[in-house]
Amino acid sequence: MSEAPYRVTATTEHFTGRVFSTITDTVMTPGGATADRDYVRHSGAVAVVAIDAGGNVVLVRQYRHPVRAVLWELPAGLLDVDGEDPAVAAMRELAEETNLVAGSIEPLISIYTSPGYSDERIQIFLARDLGAVGPDHAFEKVFEEATMTTHRVLLADALSMVDSGEIVNGVCAVGLLAAARRLR
Repeated sequence: MSEAPYRVTATTEHFTGRVFSTITDTVMTPGGATADRDYVRHSGAVAVVAIDAGGNVVLVRQYRHPVRAVLWELPAGLLDVDGEDPAVAAMRELAEETNLVAGSIEPLISIYTSPGYSDERIQIFLARDLGAVGPDHAFEKVFEEATMTTHRVLLADALSMVDSGEIVNGVCAVGLLAAARRLR
Protein backbone atom coordinates (compact mmCIF):
# COMPACT_ATOMS: atom_id res chain seq x y z
CA MET A 1 0.00 0.00 0.00
CA SER A 2 1.40 3.40 -0.90
CA GLU A 3 0.73 6.78 0.64
CA ALA A 4 -1.52 8.90 -1.57
CA PRO A 5 -0.42 12.47 -2.42
CA TYR A 6 -3.68 13.97 -1.11
CA ARG A 7 -3.86 16.32 1.87
CA VAL A 8 -6.71 16.76 4.33
CA THR A 9 -7.34 20.47 4.88
CA ALA A 10 -10.38 20.23 7.19
CA THR A 11 -12.24 17.58 9.16
CA THR A 12 -15.78 17.65 10.50
CA GLU A 13 -17.08 14.91 12.79
CA HIS A 14 -20.86 14.58 12.45
CA PHE A 15 -21.57 11.65 14.77
CA THR A 16 -19.59 9.73 17.37
CA GLY A 17 -20.82 6.36 18.58
CA ARG A 18 -19.43 3.40 20.46
CA VAL A 19 -18.22 1.59 17.33
CA PHE A 20 -17.82 4.26 14.66
CA SER A 21 -17.96 7.94 13.79
CA THR A 22 -19.07 9.67 10.60
CA ILE A 23 -16.61 12.16 9.18
CA THR A 24 -16.35 14.66 6.34
CA ASP A 25 -12.82 15.55 5.25
CA THR A 26 -12.02 18.32 2.81
CA VAL A 27 -9.27 16.83 0.66
CA MET A 28 -6.83 18.64 -1.61
CA THR A 29 -5.55 16.82 -4.71
CA PRO A 30 -1.93 17.14 -5.92
CA GLY A 31 -3.23 19.64 -8.51
CA GLY A 32 -4.81 21.87 -5.86
CA ALA A 33 -8.49 21.00 -6.34
CA THR A 34 -10.55 20.26 -3.22
CA ALA A 35 -13.51 18.01 -2.59
CA ASP A 36 -15.41 16.77 0.47
CA ARG A 37 -15.23 13.07 1.23
CA ASP A 38 -17.61 11.42 3.73
CA TYR A 39 -16.61 8.23 5.48
CA VAL A 40 -17.02 6.09 8.56
CA ARG A 41 -14.14 6.06 11.05
CA HIS A 42 -14.08 2.64 12.74
CA SER A 43 -12.25 1.41 15.83
CA GLY A 44 -10.92 -1.68 14.02
CA ALA A 45 -11.58 -5.33 14.63
CA VAL A 46 -10.15 -8.83 14.68
CA ALA A 47 -11.40 -12.15 13.36
CA VAL A 48 -10.22 -15.72 13.85
CA VAL A 49 -10.02 -18.67 11.49
CA ALA A 50 -9.92 -21.42 14.12
CA ILE A 51 -8.99 -24.84 12.73
CA ASP A 52 -9.32 -27.98 14.84
CA ALA A 53 -7.23 -31.15 14.60
CA GLY A 54 -9.78 -32.71 12.22
CA GLY A 55 -9.48 -29.93 9.66
CA ASN A 56 -12.74 -28.26 10.68
CA VAL A 57 -13.09 -24.50 10.83
CA VAL A 58 -15.14 -22.99 13.64
CA LEU A 59 -17.88 -20.73 12.27
CA VAL A 60 -20.64 -18.83 14.01
CA ARG A 61 -24.13 -17.92 12.84
CA GLN A 62 -25.01 -14.38 13.90
CA TYR A 63 -27.86 -11.99 13.16
CA ARG A 64 -26.70 -8.82 11.40
CA HIS A 65 -29.33 -6.12 11.52
CA PRO A 66 -28.18 -3.92 8.61
CA VAL A 67 -28.77 -6.84 6.20
CA ARG A 68 -31.64 -8.36 8.24
CA ALA A 69 -30.11 -11.84 8.07
CA VAL A 70 -28.31 -14.50 10.09
CA LEU A 71 -24.89 -14.90 8.47
CA TRP A 72 -22.09 -17.44 8.58
CA GLU A 73 -19.11 -15.65 10.12
CA LEU A 74 -15.75 -16.13 11.75
CA PRO A 75 -15.52 -15.47 15.48
CA ALA A 76 -14.74 -11.75 15.52
CA GLY A 77 -15.00 -8.57 17.46
CA LEU A 78 -13.95 -5.00 17.98
CA LEU A 79 -10.63 -3.66 19.12
CA ASP A 80 -12.47 -1.95 21.94
CA VAL A 81 -9.88 -2.14 24.72
CA ASP A 82 -7.35 0.71 24.48
CA GLY A 83 -3.88 -0.60 23.70
CA GLU A 84 -4.98 -4.24 23.51
CA ASP A 85 -2.74 -6.39 21.34
CA PRO A 86 -4.78 -7.61 18.33
CA ALA A 87 -3.70 -11.24 18.93
CA VAL A 88 -4.93 -10.98 22.53
CA ALA A 89 -8.20 -9.46 21.29
CA ALA A 90 -8.56 -12.34 18.82
CA MET A 91 -8.08 -14.90 21.60
CA ARG A 92 -10.63 -13.01 23.74
CA GLU A 93 -13.21 -13.03 20.95
CA LEU A 94 -12.61 -16.72 20.24
CA ALA A 95 -13.25 -17.53 23.91
CA GLU A 96 -16.28 -15.24 24.23
CA GLU A 97 -18.03 -16.37 21.05
CA THR A 98 -17.15 -20.08 20.90
CA ASN A 99 -15.95 -21.08 24.40
CA LEU A 100 -12.67 -22.17 22.82
CA VAL A 101 -9.03 -21.33 23.42
CA ALA A 102 -6.17 -21.80 20.99
CA GLY A 103 -2.74 -23.22 21.76
CA SER A 104 -1.30 -21.18 18.89
CA ILE A 105 -2.36 -18.08 17.03
CA GLU A 106 -0.65 -16.27 14.16
CA PRO A 107 -1.46 -13.33 11.91
CA LEU A 108 -3.11 -14.48 8.69
CA ILE A 109 -4.17 -11.39 6.73
CA SER A 110 -5.25 -7.81 7.35
CA ILE A 111 -7.91 -6.17 5.19
CA TYR A 112 -9.90 -2.98 4.77
CA THR A 113 -13.52 -4.11 4.63
CA SER A 114 -15.02 -1.29 2.53
CA PRO A 115 -12.37 1.36 1.74
CA GLY A 116 -14.78 3.34 -0.43
CA TYR A 117 -16.63 4.58 2.64
CA SER A 118 -14.90 3.29 5.80
CA ASP A 119 -11.42 3.05 7.30
CA GLU A 120 -12.38 -0.20 9.09
CA ARG A 121 -9.44 -2.58 9.12
CA ILE A 122 -9.79 -6.15 10.32
CA GLN A 123 -6.82 -8.26 11.31
CA ILE A 124 -7.55 -11.94 10.74
CA PHE A 125 -5.68 -14.58 12.70
CA LEU A 126 -5.19 -18.32 12.24
CA ALA A 127 -5.74 -20.27 15.46
CA ARG A 128 -4.91 -23.94 16.03
CA ASP A 129 -4.60 -26.46 18.84
CA LEU A 130 -8.13 -25.72 20.04
CA GLY A 131 -9.48 -26.64 23.44
CA ALA A 132 -12.37 -25.74 25.72
CA VAL A 133 -12.17 -22.62 27.89
CA GLY A 134 -11.46 -23.23 31.55
CA PRO A 135 -14.19 -23.55 34.18
CA ASP A 136 -13.48 -20.00 35.40
CA HIS A 137 -14.42 -18.48 32.03
CA ALA A 138 -17.55 -16.39 32.42
CA PHE A 139 -18.96 -14.28 29.62
CA GLU A 140 -22.57 -13.24 29.26
CA LYS A 141 -23.77 -13.12 25.67
CA VAL A 142 -26.31 -10.37 25.04
CA PHE A 143 -28.40 -9.11 22.13
CA GLU A 144 -27.29 -10.76 18.84
CA GLU A 145 -24.63 -12.83 20.59
CA ALA A 146 -27.30 -14.43 22.81
CA THR A 147 -28.70 -16.30 19.79
CA MET A 148 -25.34 -16.93 18.12
CA THR A 149 -24.60 -20.58 17.38
CA THR A 150 -21.24 -22.26 16.87
CA HIS A 151 -20.53 -24.83 14.15
CA ARG A 152 -17.58 -26.89 12.97
CA VAL A 153 -17.38 -27.30 9.21
CA LEU A 154 -14.66 -28.99 7.17
CA LEU A 155 -12.52 -26.24 5.65
CA ALA A 156 -13.14 -27.65 2.16
CA ASP A 157 -16.90 -27.53 2.77
CA ALA A 158 -16.67 -23.96 4.08
CA LEU A 159 -14.82 -22.97 0.88
CA SER A 160 -17.64 -24.56 -1.13
CA MET A 161 -20.07 -22.45 0.90
CA VAL A 162 -18.16 -19.34 -0.21
CA ASP A 163 -18.30 -20.49 -3.86
CA SER A 164 -22.04 -21.23 -3.67
CA GLY A 165 -22.90 -17.89 -2.07
CA GLU A 166 -23.97 -19.41 1.24
CA ILE A 167 -21.14 -17.55 3.00
CA VAL A 168 -21.53 -13.89 2.02
CA ASN A 169 -19.67 -12.18 4.87
CA GLY A 170 -16.56 -10.74 3.18
CA VAL A 171 -14.28 -11.10 6.20
CA CYS A 172 -15.29 -14.75 6.56
CA ALA A 173 -14.71 -15.46 2.86
CA VAL A 174 -11.30 -13.76 2.79
CA GLY A 175 -10.22 -15.45 6.03
CA LEU A 176 -11.22 -18.91 4.81
CA LEU A 177 -9.47 -18.42 1.46
CA ALA A 178 -6.32 -17.11 3.14
CA ALA A 179 -6.30 -20.00 5.63
CA ALA A 180 -6.72 -22.57 2.86
CA ARG A 181 -3.78 -21.07 1.02
CA ARG A 182 -1.62 -20.94 4.17
CA LEU A 183 -2.43 -24.52 5.15
CA ARG A 184 -1.82 -26.23 1.81
